[in-house]
Amino acid sequence: MPADKVLFSTVSILIGISILLSYSLSPYITILFHLSEFHFVIRQFSFAMLSIFIMWFLSTLDPDKWLKPIGFGLFFGSSVLMLLMLILPESIVPAIGGAKRWIKVFGFSLAPVEFFKIGFIYFLAWSFSRKMDYHGGRGLKYEWLRFLPYGVIFTGAIFIIGYEQKDLGQSMVLTGTMLILLIFVGSSYKFFLSILALIVVGIVLLISTASHRIGRIQSWWSTIQDTVLDLAPSFIEDWLRIPVEVIPYQIGHSINAIYNGALFGEGVGNGTFKLGFLSEVHTDFILSGLMEEFGFIGIFIVVSLFLVVLLRIFKVASRTEDTTIYLFTLGMGLILSIAFLVNAYGISGITPIKGISVPFLSYGGSSILGSSIAVGMVLMASKK
Repeated sequence: MPADKVLFSTVSILIGISILLSYSLSPYITILFHLSEFHFVIRQFSFAMLSIFIMWFLSTLDPDKWLKPIGFGLFFGSSVLMLLMLILPESIVPAIGGAKRWIKVFGFSLAPVEFFKIGFIYFLAWSFSRKMDYHGGRGLKYEWLRFLPYGVIFTGAIFIIGYEQKDLGQSMVLTGTMLILLIFVGSSYKFFLSILALIVVGIVLLISTASHRIGRIQSWWSTIQDTVLDLAPSFIEDWLRIPVEVIPYQIGHSINAIYNGALFGEGVGNGTFKLGFLSEVHTDFILSGLMEEFGFIGIFIVVSLFLVVLLRIFKVASRTEDTTIYLFTLGMGLILSIAFLVNAYGISGITPIKGISVPFLSYGGSSILGSSIAVGMVLMASKK
């Protein structure tokens, strides 16, 4: 049985759009750092072609023979790399923006977390399908004991990703995906709510231990506090209101770029907010840049293509009789959708900015390779 051709074609189109955007949105940064005007587009094109090839190659493999080795290879391989990052010298693991998330290899930067996400979800899917079942009213204690081994692994991963690598966005994507998977393997609502409460406490601790995260939360809150506090009693308003000394730089310019795009956009290459007002607009703020140059029509097309990708992935999950494949494809769809929503809500000011890339669109080799490997494994599974 052939792999899902619609899924493969739609992802390839999104990757093609990322090549165009990496050229259209990067002129300011190429001038700033004295790079060739084709610096980013050549790199993105190279990773795009490699990603499409890997996605196609994985789709040709037999899932009964290769899905498990690839899934566990990604899980253990990326786990080892993330542990090594804790001890490797700064020449190999440089601190970029205060965060050590990348391993520098032959002039390229590799982010192991992009591959860990796939491996971790496969590990959960494989293990949940063997050991997790409906709780059957056996009590909250039983469910916690059943979940404990996964909780230990998950806590270790979140400590490295969220605390050591200072990547709260990826931590939230993994956390949200695991929580939803727990519902689909038959966990009770009591267990779900108890683990949700524990995770909320963990997120609060991660935020409160980093001044830049506190500043980011305050910056976001200052943009929405007038709207929210107008509905609240006066004593709550006095307690929660914070002084606004300056308009939050990134959120303000991001919203202005979205507004400036209107219906049809300014045209390819004609955006103005990419010219130093939004930093790294071809990565984390790529949806803002897309909206300004292509307008509502452009963002509507991209979101529609992304929805097609998600629907095809979830259709694979709904049609398979293999529990591992069901949970894995469901998990991959959740990771892609949560990452897209976290970025979209952040750049539009609905939630704080998390600094997470848009799957298939944002510039970056690790991101596009990781997402394409995930879809390639889903394509492989779709043959069943």
